[in-house]
Amino acid sequence: MAKISVIGAGNVGATTVQRLAELELGEIVMTDIVEGLPQGKALDLMQAGAINDYDTQVTGTNDYADIADSDLVIITAGIARKPGMSREDLIKTNSKIIGEVSRNIAEYSPNSIVINVTNPLDIITYVAMKATGFEPKKVFGMSGVLDTGRFASFIAEELKCSKKDVEAMVIGGHGDLMVPLPQYTTISGVPLPELLPDETIARLVERTVNGGAEIVGLLKQGSAFYAPSAAIVRMAEAVLKDSKRILPASAYLEGQYGQEGIYFGVPVKLGANGIEEILELELDESQSEILRKSSETIRRGISQLDI
Repeated sequence: MAKISVIGAGNVGATTVQRLAELELGEIVMTDIVEGLPQGKALDLMQAGAINDYDTQVTGTNDYADIADSDLVIITAGIARKPGMSREDLIKTNSKIIGEVSRNIAEYSPNSIVINVTNPLDIITYVAMKATGFEPKKVFGMSGVLDTGRFASFIAEELKCSKKDVEAMVIGGHGDLMVPLPQYTTISGVPLPELLPDETIARLVERTVNGGAEIVGLLKQGSAFYAPSAAIVRMAEAVLKDSKRILPASAYLEGQYGQEGIYFGVPVKLGANGIEEILELELDESQSEILRKSSETIRRGISQLDI
């Protein structure tokens, strides 16, 4: 049976554990620095199993030693950006937190696959790869599955069709410079541009880019966690079942899309070995320009780090 460890017992981490437990994908360890928090949530989830008919073992802990020999580690720790906090401050704070988390992963689970969820996503995934010392294909970030889900949801709402029939694609950096790709987005095989006018697609693209901020604005405190946890589990399932799913992920590029040495959102093949292949798509000129700007933002963020 697979062993899955989730670092961080906040809304994203705990909801991820809930979804993993309900799918019975393996035994789960949830760890957090706050005493009692992961233990209490784990106990609650274990009792829910008796009602929702799952037998998954869920353990809460404050000790990294309990993640030993994990097959998959999911990082949801770190802080969210607060009012008045600069992006640079967020990078430095979360870089320090995830650096420590990653060194513990390397010590206790040296053969694991690592999915990072902590923001700024592409930069912190780079930190995790460097701090663990793992092969880049074994460390990647969750971004595109979430962004793609948001785009697909908005498309289905606009067309008044089932979300099940929408296959969307979003690449690029996780943030303001993500790139939804209408030409690679289909509804039951029909390309999106054949069903909606350009101005409507542009409006949906803009809403997708601002999807996380829209939720933050409504919540006033905190940020999204239902859709992010669903995206994490979609990726985790692909790894644990070795299903070779083609999904967008923040992957380490070595020349693909004209980029090298950074993590970037691109379509990949996910399986038991992590990222098994990176797929290169043909982009139009405006999309290529946004990707270039996005990569520059990521490089500037990395340059601020002491790693």
